[in-house]
Amino acid sequence: MNAPLHRDLPAVLDATAARRQIDQAWEGDILRQLTDYIAIPAKSPGFDPDWAAHGYIDRVVQSAAQWVEARKVPGLTLEVVRLEGRTPVIFFEIAGTKAGSTQTALMYGHLDKQPEFSGWRAGLGPWTPKYLDGKLYGRGGADDGYAVYAAIAAVQAVKAQNLPHPRIVGLIEASEESGSPDLLPYIDALKSRLGQVGLVVCLDSGAGNYDQLWLTTSLRGMAAGVLKVEVLTEGVHSGDASGVVPSSFRILRQLLDRLEDSATGRLLPASFHCEVPAERLAQAQATAAILGDEVYRRFPWAHHDCGGSTVFTLPTTTDPVQALLRRTWQPTLSVTGAEGLPALRDAGNVLRPYTAFKLSLRLPPLVDAAQAVQELKRLLEDNAPYQARVTFDGEGGATGWNAPGLAPWFGQALDAASRAHFGAPCGYIGQGGTIPLMNQLSQGFPAAQMMVCGVLGPQSNAHGPNEFLHVPYAKRLTAAVAEVIARMP
Repeated sequence: MNAPLHRDLPAVLDATAARRQIDQAWEGDILRQLTDYIAIPAKSPGFDPDWAAHGYIDRVVQSAAQWVEARKVPGLTLEVVRLEGRTPVIFFEIAGTKAGSTQTALMYGHLDKQPEFSGWRAGLGPWTPKYLDGKLYGRGGADDGYAVYAAIAAVQAVKAQNLPHPRIVGLIEASEESGSPDLLPYIDALKSRLGQVGLVVCLDSGAGNYDQLWLTTSLRGMAAGVLKVEVLTEGVHSGDASGVVPSSFRILRQLLDRLEDSATGRLLPASFHCEVPAERLAQAQATAAILGDEVYRRFPWAHHDCGGSTVFTLPTTTDPVQALLRRTWQPTLSVTGAEGLPALRDAGNVLRPYTAFKLSLRLPPLVDAAQAVQELKRLLEDNAPYQARVTFDGEGGATGWNAPGLAPWFGQALDAASRAHFGAPCGYIGQGGTIPLMNQLSQGFPAAQMMVCGVLGPQSNAHGPNEFLHVPYAKRLTAAVAEVIARMP
């Protein structure tokens, strides 16, 4: 998927008129809708098991569905589909107007959110939306509540200029942040209504900067679970037991040493690695030339004073190419939660009975997640030190995704859209996150082109504190989506 050569393609969408209409839509209504959306703690089922009783997910789904229907887009029909025991999805369909077109464009987004997290700046919070300097702060606006609104605004821009377009369907789910466990049943239930999908527009990804359109070329997979080490049935005085009773934390460290080189972070099992395709390596080199050291400088590094100088935490590499590859094509282990460790103020002199870590293993795009989960369980549970009780409870996994090759029309449309609405060529970048839908759709629609893009650029900080939606970029991205849809053959 090499970046296509620029050609002076004839204009399809009147860029000035489209941007004017899209800007008005964002300023006049979409921002207000997203402000209301951020204020609702619609956490994904994995973080809110009582989501159905709380009603927050139903609330944001109904609100978005009502907004879409109120736009009165010609040819649009909408249904909120509900399967027993699963989060609802919004399914909309817009009749095609392009003569002879048999293909469908599928537009995807999600409305569920990550949990609050700590560390929000004064005046900001996950459920307290605030618009400052073109950025809308709060949980979920950028990941990924804006998607359904941007998708409809893009379609409206195409229709306002009476441009022919293919049939368009929308699938807006509410379990993505939990790994999309509800999505496959809905895809199966709606398969006959999806049609012959020739283009997928997934507005749930990142951007290397805010200066051009970025196409996501790959996504990492993920294997997750809880590793627990038990040594006692109850806590005992550390002065009495330490030195005789092994520390559950030390055993846990030993187990992680089977998995990871703690000095470098490299994952040890060969089965968790794969070869980086030559095409992706060439793209990483091209992207590194655009972004330079911003690839790693963009993170909020901790710092301290050392002899009158400010010293920052160092990245694992300062080579931009290697930094791009490490966050997209190399496996990486993160500990995202812990149990059995009391808060500092409550930590007495007690040898604790157990320690548990929640593990998140990001996998290269071509590694099978189900096999990785089984390998983790075998590696961590076998031959436990001191015969401690060690359990690894897998919480599922999602295989990554490597984009198909670019069709000529698609590559040209992306570049034309980026130049028309950003004044710069389209960029190509792999992402370190996981979107389970993409692998599923690639298997179900192997001939479809995949426009995976999004607003998660530098410092946008999805899942963490101070998450924001970069509104000027979102407006231009909306226009770029309209351009690509108008150019779909």
